[in-house]
This record gives sequence, structure tokens and C-alpha cells, in this order.
Amino acid sequence: MPEFPASARRRIPAAGVPTDGAAIAQAALVIIAVLYFARDLLVPLALAILLSFILAPIARALRRWGMPRVPGVILSVLAAVMVLASLGLVMGRQLADLAAELPAYQAEVTRKLSSIHASGGLVERAQEMLRGLSNGVAREPREVPPRGLQAEAVAPIPVEIRQPDPAALETLQGVLAPMLHPLATIGIVIVLVVFVLLYREDLRDRVIRLVGARDLHRTVAAMDDAAYRLSRFFLAQTALNAAFGAFMGMALFVIGVPQPILWGILTGLMRFVPFVGTFVAVAFPLLLALATDPGWTMPILVLVLFAVGEGAMGQVVEPMVFGHSTGLSPIAVIAAATFWTWLWGPVGLLVAVPLTVCLVVLGRHVDRLEFLEVALGDRPPLDPPETFYQRALMGDADGLEEQAEALLRDAPLSAYYDSVALPALALAQDDALRGGVAEERVQAVHARVAGLLEDLEEEEEEAPGRPMTDPDADAPRALEAPAPAALAGPGSVLCLPGRGPFDDAAAMMLAQVLRKRGIGAVVAPPDLLRGDVTGFDLGLVRQAWLCAVEGGSSTAAARYLLRRLRRRMPAAEVCAMVACAGPEARLPAALRAEEAVAVEPGIAAAVKAAMRLGRASGAETG
Repeated sequence: MPEFPASARRRIPAAGVPTDGAAIAQAALVIIAVLYFARDLLVPLALAILLSFILAPIARALRRWGMPRVPGVILSVLAAVMVLASLGLVMGRQLADLAAELPAYQAEVTRKLSSIHASGGLVERAQEMLRGLSNGVAREPREVPPRGLQAEAVAPIPVEIRQPDPAALETLQGVLAPMLHPLATIGIVIVLVVFVLLYREDLRDRVIRLVGARDLHRTVAAMDDAAYRLSRFFLAQTALNAAFGAFMGMALFVIGVPQPILWGILTGLMRFVPFVGTFVAVAFPLLLALATDPGWTMPILVLVLFAVGEGAMGQVVEPMVFGHSTGLSPIAVIAAATFWTWLWGPVGLLVAVPLTVCLVVLGRHVDRLEFLEVALGDRPPLDPPETFYQRALMGDADGLEEQAEALLRDAPLSAYYDSVALPALALAQDDALRGGVAEERVQAVHARVAGLLEDLEEEEEEAPGRPMTDPDADAPRALEAPAPAALAGPGSVLCLPGRGPFDDAAAMMLAQVLRKRGIGAVVAPPDLLRGDVTGFDLGLVRQAWLCAVEGGSSTAAARYLLRRLRRRMPAAEVCAMVACAGPEARLPAALRAEEAVAVEPGIAAAVKAAMRLGRASGAETG
């Protein structure tokens, strides 16, 4: 299903929707009971609504071409009825021809089964075993009558009951009675479709009143957008399934399968049925191929045709048309098919996916119904930072690496750190400072993040397939340009963590990205500012970056660290990188007041500033 723009996904306040869990559960039970016991009324209504989604674009197109509204609606509905009636007549004719040829097909199947039996293989042994079991069950002790009564046994007298020949009216009633209910349902659906298309604006206004009318402009825009997109989606799905059915019918005709039109129509219809539809569609042509072809070439061709066709539709054509999928998770599709089939039988199986798509769209727009999108939609239930934090908290190193590999296909390493890893560390830091996470869990997160950084040491800064961009310029350029000479030496850039629980991880990320740009960045030892550190020459430092995740270091502590850095390294440019700082954050303003050379909001911006300052200092030295 096509993605909705951000403006259309803003939540609508719902009116009359239960707020607490018990009320929601009671409402759900009442709704399920109504759906089950009122199915004779609701099934035609659901079919009419879905057909109106399909026919609405056609009716709008006729109106744009100058046709009045009422004739346009009636013409579009009559065209749909004629198409469906034609398909039904064709299927009936093809079924009649198939019934006439069944004896010949039965003889061929019997011959093939006989050849299999003659091989003395597994089938024959299984039949012998089943025959033995049935004979054992049939051997039951018979009741022996008393000896004196055996001679008095009387032979049974046959009795035959004859029914009088039915009258003409009874015959007609027996023929028409099974057809009355389907014909009545079809008639109700046609009438409902006409009225839904004629009064769709009035119905939309009533739905708006139900879901929330406090923000009328936004509600109307969201509902119109949802209805328009659903109409396009269902119409496109119907067109694709019809085209696929026509293609499969022609391919089966070329292969030589009898009644190819029937199987093409069945294939198009079964594509509306999730999962099992494909197996139902392939079963009948495969059986006919087995019964028609003396060899095995035709059945193999049928299997290959359906495998290739379904694979191309599911993996190539539908993603190109719909974006990626129907918007439903696979588990939701299975659950929806089971639920609607239990409620409404075979009709429920056909409408399961369209009805569930409507529920997901409703959950995207109505705030109190957001649980529908979470439960049924295919969007990840957790945002990438939340997923990162959850996997780090559970010690899932493989999960962290898989997530990083997936995101780094389309984004550079610095963007991944800024948008996923650092916000996840901010979540972890929040929990740690509130005491919501045990100390051993905090250490486990540290260990997992350190392991991930080690795994990403060989990762390129820019994602493969994306243009290499210079952070200093808007125009794409190759990043093979050397780093500023003043920053190329080891230890020329120092990344010092703040006092927050996860500031050290932020410092390691910044140092790693700087090294990938050819800058000799190192992470400062924990006791660097307390005294001299053996083997560490502060005179080589040209830039010193204080790295902090917003919320971990107090303003006073950060300003103190910045002043200590300036005193210990008077020749270095002292800067700061404060990640996840919102508009209300006070730490960046405090560091700017402390006259930091640069205060950047993330790793990508810090790398850009480091390159700019390095080039400027190199030009001054030259």
C-alpha cells in the first residue's frame, strides 16, 4: 500500500471511543458478536463498500469527462455487473465442458495410478498396510443366537418405498431455492454500491463526526486522502489480478491445459485470498495436466509457470506498483484470514485483506485506534533507536550488527550514529539516571556498544551506491581528498567524554568517524585531566572535543571540563559535540558561553567543523 505523507498521518482526536482497557475489551466483544450474528446484513455491506472503493475512481473519471453524477455512477456499476456476469457465464460454460470430459480424464488418471502401483513401491505397501488395518477392525465378534431359535429364522421380506413424481412447481422450487439467497445478496450489493457512490460525501461527513470533528480541516483532509489512496490501491490490485489471470489463462492455453479460461479466472480471483489462494489456483490445472498428458511434461510446465508467475508478481510487479506491500504484517494477514473466515465463511476469506487494510488506515489516522496499526501494520513496532537500545539491553550483539548493516546500506556511518545509536544511548542514559536499569545492565549496554564499534571499524564512512559528499560543500565530490595536514598526525584530535554514563561511547563514535576521514583522532584516557598520562603527548593535540549526550552531564560539570581542557592544552582549539540536544537544552548554550570554538549537535556536524577548523589552521600556519 502506498505510503501516506507525514501531514496525512497526523492523528485525529476520536469522539466516543473507549479510553480504558476494560471498556475497549467490552467494545471489542460487542463488535465481534454483532459481526457474527448480523453477518447476513453486514456481508453485503462490506462487499458494497469494497466495490465502491474500486469503482469510485471510474465514477470520478466519468464525471471529469462531462457525464452527470447519477448516470456516471449507474454506468460504472452496470459495467462492473456486466463484467462479473460475463465471467460467471464463461466459468459456467467451462465447468460444463469439464464435466463432460471427466470420464476421459478419469481413465488417464487411473492408468497413471496403475503404473505407479505396478512399480511395487511405497504406494502399494501403504495400501496393503491400510487394507490389513481395515480387515482387523472389521473382525468383530458376532452375536450367536440361541440354538433353539436358529431353526425358526425367517428370510427377510424386501420392502420398497416409492415417492410420487414431483409436480412442475416443486421441481421449479427445488431449482430456484438454492439460488434465491445468492441472487438476493447480489441485488442488495448492487443497490448498496449505487447509494454509497452517490452519497459518499454524506457518509464521509458522518464518519468524520464519529471519529472526531474538533479539528475539521485536518480530519477532512486525512479522510479524503485515505479514501483516495484506498480507492487507488484496490483498483490497482483488481487490475493487476485481472491481468495476471489473463496472462495465466493464455499461458495455460499454450501449454495445452483444458479449459484455460476457467483456470485463468480462478487464478485472478484466488490472488485476493492470502497464502492458500496460490495453492488452490495451481491445484486444478495441475490435476488436469496429470489427467491429460500421457507423460509428465505438462504438469512440470504448470508448476514452473505458477512458481515463476507468482514470484514475479509478489517480488517485482506488486512492489513496483504498491511501493512495497499491502501494509500488513504476514502474521496479521494470517490472523485476519482466520478471523474473517470464522466470522463470514468463504466470503470472509476473500475480503480479509481489504478489510484489514481499511482497519490499518483507520489506525493511522485516529489517535485512539493507533493500536490497529501497531498490531496489524507492517511498520516496525519500535523506532530504530528503541530497537538499538532493546537489543543492547538484552545483549543481542548479532541483532545490533544486523540492524547496523541494514541501515548502513542507505546512510553513511555518521548519519547512523546521529539518528540511531546516539538517541538510543540517550534512552539508556535516561533509564540509568532514573535508576530504572541495574548497574550490570548498564555495563552490558557498554559492552555491546563497544563490540559494535569494533565491528564497524572497517565500515566505510559513506554508504555504497550513494554519492560521496564533502561535509564542507553542497556539491558531491570524492572523499579521497586528504585530511588537513595539521590533523593527520596520531593524537592531533582528542575526544574527551563528559561525565554522563554513555558519554564515552559518544567520544568513541566521533573518534572513529574522524579516523575514517584520515584524521588522527584518539579517545582521551579517563584520568587525562587529573594529571600526566604516560605515553600521551598533549603538545600534539590541535583540537580537543568534549563529547556529551544531552542529559548526562550537568551544565556545571561540562563547563568545568571545558575550562580544564583549555588550561591543559592552551594551543588546542577546544570544541564540543552535544548529541540529542533538543531546543530546550541548556548545555549547548552554556558551552557557547564558555567560549568553545564550536558546539555541534552531532557527529556529522562535528566532523564538518573539525575539517573546516583544520583547513583554516593549516592555511594560517602556511
